[in-house]
Amino acid sequence: MTTGAAHWVEVVKPGLQYRNQGGILVPEKMPEILGQNQKYQRFYDKIAGLYDLWEIVYAGWLHGGRDSARHDLLKNLTVKPGDKVLEVSIGTGVNLKYLSDEAEYFGLDISWKMLQRCRRNLSRWNRRATLFHGIAEDLPFRDGVFDVVYHIGGVNFFQNPRQAINEMIRVAKHGGLVLYGDETEKMVREIYEKTPVAGKYFQGEKVPSPLTWLPDGLNPDYEVILKGNFYIVSFVKP
Repeated sequence: MTTGAAHWVEVVKPGLQYRNQGGILVPEKMPEILGQNQKYQRFYDKIAGLYDLWEIVYAGWLHGGRDSARHDLLKNLTVKPGDKVLEVSIGTGVNLKYLSDEAEYFGLDISWKMLQRCRRNLSRWNRRATLFHGIAEDLPFRDGVFDVVYHIGGVNFFQNPRQAINEMIRVAKHGGLVLYGDETEKMVREIYEKTPVAGKYFQGEKVPSPLTWLPDGLNPDYEVILKGNFYIVSFVKP
């Protein structure tokens, strides 16, 4: 993974200071983590070591395997050689296995343990991304610097999903692709709530329509996939 200054300073807001901690860029001043963000930061820190195995089991059971599921999740994500690509909530980095290796990738996550797992995975897969510790509602990047900005999983339960989506739009270039997706109400009620141990985190959580988070003036595509368990919203920034 590359974390040299010339590689990432040009995309970060002026004045922000970072230190490289074990291959992950950590802000000198981390944004405050409150409410839902704090709840799920702790959740993902706890499950980071088992997350990849958990996903393989669930993808095999529900969707015919991880490769098949990831193909459906990422089928509308067009990444061209040379693109600057940001994945918000990069998790363990699995999506990068399925995207062009000729683009320049950046990833951000609220969970330190997931970022550590991601760093190890990327090294094992011989893939590159610059990793940042941070929150989706306050992205540390300049306006309009990424050709593609995407987020897969987790946005439903952010402290402020609308603000997170607006931040994704802000850092995308005009004409750039913005895409986000997450579990549907069906998935949360029928699967997540009944999962041993982890199910308690999802009890009573509501899944609002993801289109309500968008500002006016966009023309989004909305699709429910994976047997009704996941939605994808995508659009081009005007």
